[in-house]
Amino acid sequence: MSQEFSSLTAVVTGGASGIGAAIAAMLQAMGAQVAVLDLNPTNLPKGQLGFVCDVANDASVKAAIEGTVAAFGGIDIVINNAGIGSQGTVEDNDDAEWARVWDINVIGMVRVSRAALPHLRKSSAAAIVNTCSIAATAGLPQRALYSATKGAVLSLTQAMAADHLRDGVRVNAVNPGTADTPWIGRLMDQADDPVAERAALNARQPHGRLVTAEEVAGAVAYLASPLAGSTTGTSIAVDGGMQALRLRPVSQ
Repeated sequence: MSQEFSSLTAVVTGGASGIGAAIAAMLQAMGAQVAVLDLNPTNLPKGQLGFVCDVANDASVKAAIEGTVAAFGGIDIVINNAGIGSQGTVEDNDDAEWARVWDINVIGMVRVSRAALPHLRKSSAAAIVNTCSIAATAGLPQRALYSATKGAVLSLTQAMAADHLRDGVRVNAVNPGTADTPWIGRLMDQADDPVAERAALNARQPHGRLVTAEEVAGAVAYLASPLAGSTTGTSIAVDGGMQALRLRPVSQ
């Protein structure tokens, strides 16, 4: 595997499981020093440094960022991946739940980026990658709150890219389709017919299956890499064609 992240330090929030763990593993394999910021950063692969971090708490975020800098001497890359899911229409979640999910999925990225930016400005290869979602660009049923937060993340990414371009900090996003993660697994387990639910989720994507965490990690690695030095203010869909393609039904 190429080593374009050699000598660079990457912070991955929510990096102890799911997509975040795949991102952390790929960046490490490509030469990065990796700090995992997570509520429960245990059982990490050898070489990754874990920090307990609640992105909904500013003091916790600041402590984790400063701990990373103390350990590695700086920060070059921030992967804002931590987030939570939510189900339901606009009628199904109260104000407290809207505030909770928004605080983690949107303001959590703000807190981490805000704490890291003074260090990123010192890097010659500074990059931020935000984990967004197909929910930001396509209307999905029973995802009103989640979709609203991810739409905000997409707009936030573009605004941050404009604000920090002249600081030498690139900002991009990755938009996964339905990914095979523990959260999706729990949703399928709760369905009346888990097998049928998995089949429906597979069929929703034109390539006929769930997106893998490693496929999302590959797109994140591209956006974070110094080799993508002219790529900023954009998003990459990793969704099996769900957003852009309109295939004819398969003939029976």
